[in-house]
Amino acid sequence: MDLSYRKYIIIIIFSLVSILFIARFFYIQVIDTSYQLDATNNSQRFIVEHPARGLIYDRYGNFIVANEAAYDLMAVSGQISHLDTAALVDLLEIDKKTFVTRLSKASGNRYKPEAIVNQISAQTYINLQENLHRFPGFYVQVRSVRKYPYKSAGILLGYIREVDKKDIENDPYYKQRDYIGKRGIEEMYEKHLRGFKGGSYQVVDVHGRVKGKLKEGKFDKPSILGKSITTTLDIELQNYGEQLMKNKIGSIVAIQPSTGEILALISSPSFDPNMLVGRGLSSNYNKLKSDTLFPLFNRAIQGDRYPPGSTFKILNALIALQEQTISPQYRVRCNMGYNAGRFHVDCHDHLSPINLTQSIQMSCNSYYCTIFRGLLDNPKYENVTEAYKVWRKHATSFGLGSRLGIDLYGEQPGFIPRPSYYDHYYGEHRWKSLTIVSLAIGQGEIGMTPLQLANLSAAIANRGYFFTPHLIKSLQDTVIDKKYRTRHNTTITAEQFEPVIEGMYNVVHGGPGATARYIAIPGIEMCGKTGTAQNPHGENHSIFTAFAPKENPEIAIAVYVENAGYGSTWAAPIASLLIEKYLTDTIHPSRIWIENKMLQSNLLEKDEDTN
Repeated sequence: MDLSYRKYIIIIIFSLVSILFIARFFYIQVIDTSYQLDATNNSQRFIVEHPARGLIYDRYGNFIVANEAAYDLMAVSGQISHLDTAALVDLLEIDKKTFVTRLSKASGNRYKPEAIVNQISAQTYINLQENLHRFPGFYVQVRSVRKYPYKSAGILLGYIREVDKKDIENDPYYKQRDYIGKRGIEEMYEKHLRGFKGGSYQVVDVHGRVKGKLKEGKFDKPSILGKSITTTLDIELQNYGEQLMKNKIGSIVAIQPSTGEILALISSPSFDPNMLVGRGLSSNYNKLKSDTLFPLFNRAIQGDRYPPGSTFKILNALIALQEQTISPQYRVRCNMGYNAGRFHVDCHDHLSPINLTQSIQMSCNSYYCTIFRGLLDNPKYENVTEAYKVWRKHATSFGLGSRLGIDLYGEQPGFIPRPSYYDHYYGEHRWKSLTIVSLAIGQGEIGMTPLQLANLSAAIANRGYFFTPHLIKSLQDTVIDKKYRTRHNTTITAEQFEPVIEGMYNVVHGGPGATARYIAIPGIEMCGKTGTAQNPHGENHSIFTAFAPKENPEIAIAVYVENAGYGSTWAAPIASLLIEKYLTDTIHPSRIWIENKMLQSNLLEKDEDTN
């Protein structure tokens, strides 16, 4: 072979090898950043700064949701070396198996920080911080968690938990390990409360110890604190109401009529919101979720098929007055019930005949069956269906049969049947006033939430209008939605309310036959209406709705106690105690026995005995 030819072959081979080396160096240094990342991660660390969530206050400025520091142990698996597992789990006070499992899951990305232990206690954090230099690759990230000074309003406030895959897909703001509000106010006002994340680049040594900020913080991004909220709640009233409802099933809603602001909203059984904080959140949530009494079900806004019972009579009285089918002097005779052929509705023994105000005071079924049929058989309308449409229009003007729009997720609409509902079951024009006469006394197909019943009372207190019930009073640097300041007028004119209100006043302050005389509050003119709703699954439900004072009312309330019997026995005294507490901040000595009875009674034991 020609030597010159061999020389060219050698030159070509060396050239190819050189090109390969150059290409590899270019790939490593320019295209593939993993080596650069490895070096960078050994000297730098980006720490996400989670902002403190906005605080939540009651209407008087009392903290009802605060923040406290929490500490998460983070790990960068690519920096871990010579790990003394036994020593670290001893400091963390967790079992070795749990630690190893979590560390193994975090090793998928050598350079990405992963949480190994969340929400370490302050004392554990102190001990760990003193020894952290012994564990390269680990560091502590500080964040805040919720703290609840009052052990009440759990169903209203909601809770905070780590985001899941769905949360991240729905909002790109969230990344793994971020927290998000769930349920209640925390969820409803999440975007205001959460603030905006920031972060800082820190320089660390080979042991993972922070030595300072990169470029003196030049690349840092400050976090923005969440906005604080002042709620409409009176937390002391809320707490008192939950105590009164202890060992009972039901709900309470109290509203300021002049604004629609919710003073208290109670669903019983209730729970301490501190149960859903920290490392016990998951297990406690599962306990609440599996509880057969459903403490996570907000009866006040989600229980939309509660029959209102006799409390609904006041609305039927207003509609009859507005339609001029009766006057306040209209009288009806009652002989222990209402009779129409073979049809009979029971009533209790009372004075007879009675007029409108007396019918409310004595809660006469005969009176309301009579006037309801008079409404639907009104010759002014072509047929019962047309008259029913008018009746329904009046009823729904009070916010019944649809969601009121409270600033909580999960509100249900209740049920005021449309004519088509009865057409479906009985045939078009084949149902009569007697077919649906149970609506006269708040039974049958009607369903209302306790929130709607309280709002009905607020509308009566206002003599014909209401504001959308709401929990937000003010939000930092934000204008409150105008829908909470918009007045909703009912179809009943103001003058029709006076005889009905007089009847409600007599329920509490009237003579013989008044259904709630014993709950009268010294010095306070309270107007109310008892209700006892039939329950096919057990004992009747106890209901009471009221407002006070009679003139310039400051509070309207609805109380619903399930399976408790008469409205005057349980719901009425509970309502009167809350009204007195709100208006006077105390309970009159003559009524302490009522308070003690309500606080000490256990109706759950009664249910167990019945079963």
